[in-house]
Amino acid sequence: MSSMLFEIVELPNGDVALRRADDDGEPLVTIQFSEESEYYLQGAKIDVARAMIQTGLETASEMAELNAEDETDLDGDSPALSPAQIH
Repeated sequence: MSSMLFEIVELPNGDVALRRADDDGEPLVTIQFSEESEYYLQGAKIDVARAMIQTGLETASEMAELNAEDETDLDGDSPALSPAQIH
């Protein structure tokens, strides 16, 4: 199975985007910072965007795992978790 490579780039309009490295098509994610927030970031816009994207991908992955577990639970293949078991 081949892996996809992604890149974080600054677009000509100043937005930060996540896109496939081998594709110049529409970005998967775009982050727009206001002038005020850019002032407070003091040049760290790309670093902050990278952290935001990384956290978003980690959260999406965790949600996908939970959804897969829920589907397994509906099939009766494993016991359901109670809310107290989810951290």
